[in-house]
Amino acid sequence: MDTITSSRRNTGGVSVRRTESHDVLDIITLFSTGTEGVFGRVDVMFLLEKSNLALTLCNEKNEVVAHAAFLDYPNWNITDQANWEPFLHKNYTNHKCTPVNTLFMHLFVAKEGHAAGCSREAVRRAFILLPELQFILLFIPAEENLEPGLRGVFAVMPPAVGSTVGKKFTLLVCPRHRCHPRLHVRQARLEDYDDLMLIWTPQSKTLKKTFGEHLLVDLMEHQDEENKAAVCEVDGTAVGFMSLCSQVNVSLFQECFDLGPFHGLCKQHAEDVLQVPRKPSVPEGEDESNQTSQKAVPVSRGDSERVPGPDAAVQEGEATTVSQTELPSDDGSTRDAKASETRPFETEEEGAFRPVYRGASNAFCIRLLCIDEAYETRSLDFLHYAFEVFPDRDFCVILVPHHVLEFPLLQSFARAVPFCTSSLGRELFVLHRAGLLTSFNVRRATTNDLLGVKTLVETLSLSERIWNDCKIFTQARRDPDGMPVQAFVAEVLDQIVGVSVIRDEMDIEYVRSRYNIEDFINFNCHQQEEHGHLCHFVLNPVFHRYTKHFLKEILRLAHKSALYYPIYPQYVEGKLQSPCAHSLTSALHYMAPVRPRRQIVYPLQELGMNAPSERLSKDQLSFSLNLTNRKLVLEPKVSINTRIVVIGASDVGISFLETLIFWPRLKFNNLTLISVHGLPGKDPPGSKRRRFLINSHCFNDEDYAQMSLCSWVNVVVGKMTGINRAAKYVVVSEEKKVPYDYLVLCTGQNYQALAPTGADIKLPTDSQVMSEWPQRYTGKIPSNHFTLNDDQDCLWAARWLQENLVRSRGNVIVYGNTIDIYTTVETLLSLGIDGSRIHLVQPPLSSAVPCLHNAEVEGAVREALAQAGVALHGDSVLAQWGEGSDPELITWAAFTTATTPLKLQCSAFFSFAYRAVDYEIFKAVNDACLVFDGKLVIDAKFCTNDVSIRAAGPLTKFSRRYCKDEWTHSNFNSREIGFELAASMLSLFDPTLQPRSEPPEGPDGLIPMYKGCKVKGGVLPGGYNYLHVSKPAVPARLDTELAQCDHGTEIITGEAGQGNYFRMHFSKYRMVDGITCFSKEPFPVSNYLCLYGQHERLLNDLFYRWRAGQITDLYSYFREPWSMAIYHDQFIDLQKELRQILMSEQAARQRGWAELGWAELGWAELGTAASTAWGAATPPQNTPS
Repeated sequence: MDTITSSRRNTGGVSVRRTESHDVLDIITLFSTGTEGVFGRVDVMFLLEKSNLALTLCNEKNEVVAHAAFLDYPNWNITDQANWEPFLHKNYTNHKCTPVNTLFMHLFVAKEGHAAGCSREAVRRAFILLPELQFILLFIPAEENLEPGLRGVFAVMPPAVGSTVGKKFTLLVCPRHRCHPRLHVRQARLEDYDDLMLIWTPQSKTLKKTFGEHLLVDLMEHQDEENKAAVCEVDGTAVGFMSLCSQVNVSLFQECFDLGPFHGLCKQHAEDVLQVPRKPSVPEGEDESNQTSQKAVPVSRGDSERVPGPDAAVQEGEATTVSQTELPSDDGSTRDAKASETRPFETEEEGAFRPVYRGASNAFCIRLLCIDEAYETRSLDFLHYAFEVFPDRDFCVILVPHHVLEFPLLQSFARAVPFCTSSLGRELFVLHRAGLLTSFNVRRATTNDLLGVKTLVETLSLSERIWNDCKIFTQARRDPDGMPVQAFVAEVLDQIVGVSVIRDEMDIEYVRSRYNIEDFINFNCHQQEEHGHLCHFVLNPVFHRYTKHFLKEILRLAHKSALYYPIYPQYVEGKLQSPCAHSLTSALHYMAPVRPRRQIVYPLQELGMNAPSERLSKDQLSFSLNLTNRKLVLEPKVSINTRIVVIGASDVGISFLETLIFWPRLKFNNLTLISVHGLPGKDPPGSKRRRFLINSHCFNDEDYAQMSLCSWVNVVVGKMTGINRAAKYVVVSEEKKVPYDYLVLCTGQNYQALAPTGADIKLPTDSQVMSEWPQRYTGKIPSNHFTLNDDQDCLWAARWLQENLVRSRGNVIVYGNTIDIYTTVETLLSLGIDGSRIHLVQPPLSSAVPCLHNAEVEGAVREALAQAGVALHGDSVLAQWGEGSDPELITWAAFTTATTPLKLQCSAFFSFAYRAVDYEIFKAVNDACLVFDGKLVIDAKFCTNDVSIRAAGPLTKFSRRYCKDEWTHSNFNSREIGFELAASMLSLFDPTLQPRSEPPEGPDGLIPMYKGCKVKGGVLPGGYNYLHVSKPAVPARLDTELAQCDHGTEIITGEAGQGNYFRMHFSKYRMVDGITCFSKEPFPVSNYLCLYGQHERLLNDLFYRWRAGQITDLYSYFREPWSMAIYHDQFIDLQKELRQILMSEQAARQRGWAELGWAELGWAELGTAASTAWGAATPPQNTPS
């Protein structure tokens, strides 16, 4: 908090922050009579939406005392916003204003008497926040006088001779040196020691953590050709220190980081090997340039497409690219968009290519940086001096530990992408000397630029399409469909270093209806034509620090206020979808991922003319959306480089990653997922068979497409086989090491191969056999034995069945007693396998709770099985299986029962009888000495006995000290568990996050109790669509629940046998806490999930209508138009808003009654006092005798 002095000589502290929408009313109250004369008529909300920088100043009481808004074009409509630079050069001379270093003040208001101090502080803070900013300009009408408080900040810029602008407007300028000047940098001397120790001492712990142990005097004394030291000074006093060294272990960096965009930090050499040698021929139908780029993709994460070039500086060779959606064109232009999925470890195993650099080192490093906090945003001033003392080196690098938050200097550096197996334990940041050039200029592309653009992108797999789209702009300004196209180039020293192509976003209403873009923009403040679609963005990595200015200039020159960038899923043909197609260190870093909105499944026939327009309800390819706008582009994100490794692509793990990715203000650079099959959702929905497994409805294929986890998460394909807690790394597939700072275990429980008991099948099942049953099969798994745990397992099983069994006559045995046996049987029937060949064998129930939880539904399923000819065998324990001529196949299986034995021929065996923690996961956890008690033991905050290792999901159980062994994460919604896990860790990374309250506690005040519903859904035998929604609870039989005195109320319509069964259960508080649907017809599951937790009065007074006999079919009842409001994703917000209104009205009414009561009491007391006084003053009248 800084101190300012008012005009009345009163001093007070003010804090400066970025303006938020709730400040609007306070800002309006600061308007004075002269505000409109100086700035014109201003709509504050509209201005905030379009401002590149808006600052609010608050006093100690958090009251708004001043506000300033800055934009990148003049504050009066003097000239077009895209042409102000030539306008300024024509009408004003002797200035160095450019779009990169200039902003215009569009509004400044302050509390009376505070204008002078607040204006200086607002302008000073603008220069602090934007190191590239050199000038702030302000146009005012010539007849207006500037407020006295601003006169000390701005000076008049004289117009050019002959200019007529000066007659109408006066241009005022505030240069940087008036408020926050550049620092003078020179060589360090021993005389600076005393000044520097005043800064060094309070920062000593932070400096040691960031740069290691150093002695300041040694760094200053031992300077030579390889070691340099510099100080920056203000008024002769040293306020900062930097130590430099030219000895850089480049070979180590090349092993740990992808340095392709920086030519390996080496000088060019004739013997450098930069590409995989091309094969003599290319298979027909494949693009040669795409093949080369695919093989040369970095092993790390594939998030930056790099191209080696002849010069690592401004030359044309190297460029990072963010290119996603091609302009509509003929089919031939989509060939190089077919990119493969990025799997860091898979590409590293066989034939992975890494460039070989023979040249000498071309980098020096920053060994240590210490600077006064008041001047830390001017750390960039050191670098000009640094490159001067090492004139033969082109790159400056700095190593920073993962856990250290990025300081202001690093915002000018490009982060080198680490390989997943890098054990260095530090982040590497790189800056090229050309990155300090200030002549970065963005303009519209012309025909003369086509050659330069082609040279810039010639080694990119998308080069042809980018060049063609630029050519379309220069020739027609529109694509073949007539949609406006705009192309822009960035140039430095008259050389093209970047190119971008955008078009109008014509589907903005569709985007608005599908994505929460209003989390970032006030939609009503943006015109239809102000929304743009980013098609291509290419920028030389040398100029990475100018990425945000490139985007800002695109918005200004194109007259756009927001840019949208979609990323399509990997299975979409003709759309570039691999994360190697865009750079996370480039434009995507300055864009915000936008959360998708839950969609209503509309009953179009019932709604009729009230149905939404086809433009909004039409089905399009799902994609993830990224957004930037004027107010976001200059707002820095907090980069978190902490290495977070997630084990298992379960619903909990995906929810955890989703929460981190979409968290505002934070960008996690080192998220890694280790999973046997990588990320889910890789296959197109149309290619999947009906699911073998029950659906939890936490995520679907559309959700995965709209998250685009591959854009933000490193994917390591394999299984964790070891944990080294001391060295903090996990072993994957017994060979590769993946280091971590925080490890998150959420593998869940998996179906595993069940070992036959080996019992004599002639004897009935006895208690001794059951006491040792079940056990994991430790031998080689036969090829026709299937344990299905995810979509990839299901796809593999479906392919095997189609290739080996559908046309044969062998039997299929489905063994188990979970609900997955029924969905598997239905899938087998749908694949064309006759029911007479399917044997459903059920072992003895391990608990008294049936898998379907409903006797009527289970009876209908068993009837459907009988009609399909499926044989059902109960209470059977797998005793033996046999192998025929092929030792890798099960040919028969035998089971013991309480009566007669069962022996079946077998061509395929599906096992759902044994679900437990995977053995290799257990062994890794146990060997790492993590407490394991049947499951991995955690506390209420997801912590294991290692502070660096968290765990959640069915893998875990609560510690016995809670005395609640029956409650585990399996009883709760997995998506909610993943969110709570992420929320519990965010306080470790977000410096602005308010302290999070403790997890919601249960009635015993110990373990957390979550509120989300548990969901099971799928297609059961007979083609029945099944959905069961329940509250978090310990499983119990339905009849047991109904026998309880406070079980609530249930409403049932239809019959399970008729395929129209719908059951709703309400708690004693009339809240929906259970739904069961069993229907022949498909139903909108996402709609019905919105009913959970709602009061019956919100369901159109359901109880009243039920008792009145008005409801005979709940399916049709919940298709009526009134119910659409409940399905809306913002209905919860409406409920909260109405509740606040009612509570505020109730409070106001209570205050009114209280005031009225006091008034009545006051009048009564006054009357009593008056009567008493009157009685004392008046003598009693004589009464008749």
